[in-house]
Amino acid sequence: MGATITLFRPVGEKELELIVEANYRAFPPRLPEQPIFYPVTNEEYAAQIARDWNTKYNDEKTGYVTKFNVDSEYVSKFERKCVGSTEHEELWVPAEELEEFNASIVGKIEVIQKFTEHDRLRAEGKVK
Repeated sequence: MGATITLFRPVGEKELELIVEANYRAFPPRLPEQPIFYPVTNEEYAAQIARDWNTKYNDEKTGYVTKFNVDSEYVSKFERKCVGSTEHEELWVPAEELEEFNASIVGKIEVIQKFTEHDRLRAEGKVK
């Protein structure tokens, strides 16, 4: 096994359920309206998305941060996109390559943070 890179992915409840079904070894296929799978390169950005987006726009009002390692040689072929400030960096993996991407995950996908709607409201200063 070669070197790995650690990536993060913010997910909602439904996506997490599919990850669990895959024994924490794969991310689920993208939906037709989702042409890109975008893991992010740092935990802070993943937490921001999980807290500020997932808790607002999914039915369960929860967001999770997952952490996983991928073969660094394989993943180097994907374009890194900065989608805001410098810490907002993502890898853009075409949906049709997700199965190969999943095969390049080394070890298991870990859930390292969970956020609720209350966490988002607290971050927004709307509750204590």
